[in-house]
Amino acid sequence: MNYRLLGQSGLRVSELALGTMGFGTEWNWGCDKQLSQQIFDAYANAGGNFIDTANRYTEGTSEKFVGDFIAKDRDHFVVATKYSLRDQGGDLNFVGNHRKNMMRSVKDSLWRLNTDYIDLLWVHAWDGWTPTEEIMKGLEDLVSRGLVHYIGISDTPAWVVSQANTMSQLRGWNQFVGLQIEYSLLQRTVEAELMPMAKAFGMTVTPWAPLGGGVLTGKYLKGDKGRLPESSIRLGDRATSIAQKVVEAATQLGVSASQLAINWTRQNKNQSVIPIVGAT
Repeated sequence: MNYRLLGQSGLRVSELALGTMGFGTEWNWGCDKQLSQQIFDAYANAGGNFIDTANRYTEGTSEKFVGDFIAKDRDHFVVATKYSLRDQGGDLNFVGNHRKNMMRSVKDSLWRLNTDYIDLLWVHAWDGWTPTEEIMKGLEDLVSRGLVHYIGISDTPAWVVSQANTMSQLRGWNQFVGLQIEYSLLQRTVEAELMPMAKAFGMTVTPWAPLGGGVLTGKYLKGDKGRLPESSIRLGDRATSIAQKVVEAATQLGVSASQLAINWTRQNKNQSVIPIVGAT
């Protein structure tokens, strides 16, 4: 495993991040703790140190599993988690990007992860209501208190991220060092604005779903329906055509379709890209 600097920071992370949304079976798919441990161990034994989870993944079980798995060597691993999405139904303040939810969510994540600090905290999504200044000042306070080391943002318009980083730069606050977005051979719309914006700010891009929900492995060409509904755009004619081309090219190269699709996201030599890979 090779290592990369995360954005404009000195933090060293492995060239592939481990996505742990499938750690836990609360969503009627995914892995029990024993299988999750095996996946984690395979990644760690290959030199991986960059773990991606979230407060909402499998109703908090993902964070609990990750906390158990990293306990023996906590300082070695770079643990990234997220806040924004709801932790409790029926209460409007248990969701969103505002300070109250931010502080509560981080406190709960620290408890589930059984750790004193979060290496990288992602804003999971833009809520459209919370002022940018409130979000950035709250994140700055978390960093100043040592509860969070670095910050990133996920699934948010380019103009919002630009506003946030520019504001932080002018005020001497911490800026976002990472951008998490869906990016794959099936989803390339981010190349118009989000990718160039990340490059301009020196942010590392961490694509989620680099395999297009499994489509780019070629398994659906063989009749495996998996978890995707038949109406999914990922099973449409365009997706099927792209998957066929990926399988053909991979066969010619003597590699798996998964290897080709994941490595395609990393081919831009002028931009830092670290795909998030997951397994069930």
